[in-house]
This record gives sequence, C-alpha cells and structure tokens, in this order.
Amino acid sequence: MTDRILIVARIKPGSTEDVAALFARSDESELPRSLGVRRRDLFQYHDLYFHHVEFDGDARAAMADARERDDFRALSADLDPFISPFDPRTWRSPADAMATRFYGWSNETGGELR
Repeated sequence: MTDRILIVARIKPGSTEDVAALFARSDESELPRSLGVRRRDLFQYHDLYFHHVEFDGDARAAMADARERDDFRALSADLDPFISPFDPRTWRSPADAMATRFYGWSNETGGELR
C-alpha cells in the first residue's frame, strides 16, 4: 500500500535552491529509505511551499517515526531559515501543515472521493 502527504507552508523568496540542496543531501542519507519514502516533489507558488511525499506504507506513521529521529530534527532545523508555517498560530508539528485530500483520480481506479 502506498500513501502520500502534501505539506503546505511558506517559503522565503529566492530560497528554492537552498531548500532543494538540503533535501538532496538528506535524500542521499538513510533517512528517506528508513521512513519508506518512494518519491518526493517540492513545489513553489509565490510564497507558498508544497512538499509532496509518497511512502511505501502509512504516511502519518512514517512522519511520527521521523519526529523521533535526530537526522530529521537536524534537517528541520536546517530548513527553518527558509520554510515557515502557513499559519504560525496553529502550527505545532508537520501534521498541522498537511493538506486534506478530498478527491483523487487515476486511470486505474477512476474517481475517488475521500
């Protein structure tokens, strides 16, 4: 079973290369493989940051495991100058930045309401 998440945040203008480099370095480590990450895509629209991740298993469980890892905490700290919460008043963890999927479609399953 694959699962995916979409994290929405704010990105400092002009920092996409820095953010990409941090993830490239992290993606060469054991971190993504140990969490079951199959694919990662980062997007920017104006000052919005979209982080789409596909996992081999349960995405929320993988994210819970990630929060316990020193390498994940180090990556998060390195990203702090560039990425900020969409709504700082309500943000406590990455789970507070995850978009809610309400519809999906694939050529294999057709439309799927969630």
